[in-house]
Amino acid sequence: MPNDDSQIPKHFLDLTETLLNAQLSAVRKLRRESYPDDPSAPKRGRKSSGRSQLDIIFDILSKSREPLHISEIIRQAKKSHQVDLDRESLVSALSKRVARRDRFMRCAPNTFALLKPQSPKSTSSYRSSASGRKKQ
Repeated sequence: MPNDDSQIPKHFLDLTETLLNAQLSAVRKLRRESYPDDPSAPKRGRKSSGRSQLDIIFDILSKSREPLHISEIIRQAKKSHQVDLDRESLVSALSKRVARRDRFMRCAPNTFALLKPQSPKSTSSYRSSASGRKKQ
């Protein structure tokens, strides 16, 4: 770094930024604690709806009972759950679930549906094997 008196050393700027961030955090925390109902107070973290994005998608697809394009899924999530979903991360998450055969299937490019529930072993195979037994 040049030894120019007009420049402020980087380590001083880093230290000042760290101190200011700590002070701002303390003020925000005090504000949240002192005025919890203040709508102008910045909220900490993201709004927690208690539901994952994939759970929301599962609900949407369950209600539709037909495959939906990702654009329609996002539109319905915004309308019914008041959440903005990121298209790329959503497609990525769904694609991973599709590959694992976990709840979702891909019907067409960027179009998803729920996997058909696997029925438990049918009793018909039991009946056919039972009918082959000798009667006493």
